[in-house]
Amino acid sequence: MDNFPKASMESMRRVNEITGKQVTTFSMDMLDKDALRDLFKKHKILCVMHFACLKTVEESCYKPLLYYKTNIGGTISLLEVMKEFSVYNMIFSSSAAVYGSPSYLPIDEKHPVGGCINPYGKTKYFIEEILKDNCTAEKQWNVVLLRYFNPVGAHVTGKLGEDPQGIPNNLMPYVSQVAVGRLKELTVYGDNYDTPDETEVRDYIHVVDLAQGHVAALKYLKKDCGCKVFNLGTGKGFSVIDMAKAYESASGKRVPYQIAGRREGDIASCYADASLAEKELGWAVKLDLAKMCEDLWRWQSNNPTGFRPDS
Repeated sequence: MDNFPKASMESMRRVNEITGKQVTTFSMDMLDKDALRDLFKKHKILCVMHFACLKTVEESCYKPLLYYKTNIGGTISLLEVMKEFSVYNMIFSSSAAVYGSPSYLPIDEKHPVGGCINPYGKTKYFIEEILKDNCTAEKQWNVVLLRYFNPVGAHVTGKLGEDPQGIPNNLMPYVSQVAVGRLKELTVYGDNYDTPDETEVRDYIHVVDLAQGHVAALKYLKKDCGCKVFNLGTGKGFSVIDMAKAYESASGKRVPYQIAGRREGDIASCYADASLAEKELGWAVKLDLAKMCEDLWRWQSNNPTGFRPDS
């Protein structure tokens, strides 16, 4: 289910095409409890994978109430309906944003949380706290909190990928649109960080590895785990320039860039210690940076305007 504010039903049509299955899709809002109840009445649901949220960092800074209402209010609405129908299993799409500015690297699950630097990150942190409190109060709940680092890449078929509306807010969709000719050049925010090439360093994970992490978490829920937290990342940090060069190698296209000043709230480095997920979930990344860029370029070059017809 989705209310499709920035998504396309074409993506679901392609999922059906790739899988050879008809995935039932509902257009509804988490805040609409009557619609949720109708969905739970019609289907036997054993677990909810909760990805739904508004996620643009910059937008969250000037529309904080919208983010709090949608992300937190929607989650509470969902939890209440789940309880009505005795559905007590959830996998929650959280974020490394809950860690704020790192106190040490790599970041493990014991790193302090809550020092978030934008309303989007705060919504993820607050939802985590709600889920933890709920699991403490009501022991029948089992929740796995997956803290994503930076998902990139696309499905190997080139039929499914990230399709941001307007100017991309994340690095790799921006790089990709420069390479395909939709944007003139990449803007690199800051070249005076304490990193090897003085640009920001992040942990990038292939979206397919990320998806496999959810499959592992779904199996883990069978252990009646209570509330558990896992990082999903590669444990390796790559700079903005590293990513642009890797994409040039994969695409054969030049990615010109200009240097601009730092953005408020940006940090120098952030990358994961994901050893706990490997130990307890039996999960580890399999796809490297070259594969991330190769798959992303296949998606973007096959779909230069995303899921929308060429204009």
